[in-house]
Amino acid sequence: MLIRLRVRALCAILLGALIAAGCSTGRDAVAQGGTFEFVSPGGKTDLVYEPPQTRSSMGDLTGAALMNDRPIHLSDFAGKVVVVNIWGSWCAPCRTETPELEKVFDETEPFGVAFLGIDVRDDRSAARDFVTDRKVRYPSIFDLPMRSLIALGRGYPTSVVPTTVVLDRKHRVAAVFLRALLAEDLRPVVRRIAAEP
Repeated sequence: MLIRLRVRALCAILLGALIAAGCSTGRDAVAQGGTFEFVSPGGKTDLVYEPPQTRSSMGDLTGAALMNDRPIHLSDFAGKVVVVNIWGSWCAPCRTETPELEKVFDETEPFGVAFLGIDVRDDRSAARDFVTDRKVRYPSIFDLPMRSLIALGRGYPTSVVPTTVVLDRKHRVAAVFLRALLAEDLRPVVRRIAAEP
C-alpha cells in the first residue's frame, strides 16, 4: 500500500511538472514565464522570411567597436546586405564557424555584402586575441552589457551563440540561423539576398 501511494505521488509530481513545462513555452525562441531557455520556433534552426515584403526593419543597431572603441552603427552599411554574427571567444562552435564566415565575407564583399560581429559575454582581451588569431577582417561590436544583442533580438530569436542574422539591403531581417554555419550553408542565402532588386 505504501509503495502504491509513493508511485501515485511521484506520478502526480511528474504530471504537474509536465503541465508547468507546457505552460512555460511560448511560440518564440525564448521560453515565457520568467525563464531564459532556448526554444526553437517550430523546432527550426534556420528561419527564412519570405517574400521580402513580409520582412521587418531592424532599426539602427549600434555599439562600440571591439578593436578600437569607435562607434559602429548599422546605418554605416547603408544599401548593403549585412550579415550579423553573434559570437564569443569562449564559444567552441564559434571557433569552427569563424573561418567559414570569413570565406563567405571574402567572396561576397564585391557584391555589396558587409559582415558585422557582435561579441557577447566576453573578456575584451580574449575577444581581441580571437579576432587577431583568426585574421577576421570585418568589424565587431563589443557588447558586454548585451545592449546591441537586445536591440537585435526584438522580435527575432537571438538567444543562441552563435547566431547569424542576414539583413537585406533595406536592413530587414531576411534569415536567422540558430546554429554554427559552414560556408556552404550561408553562401547561397547571402548571394540570393544580395541579388534581390
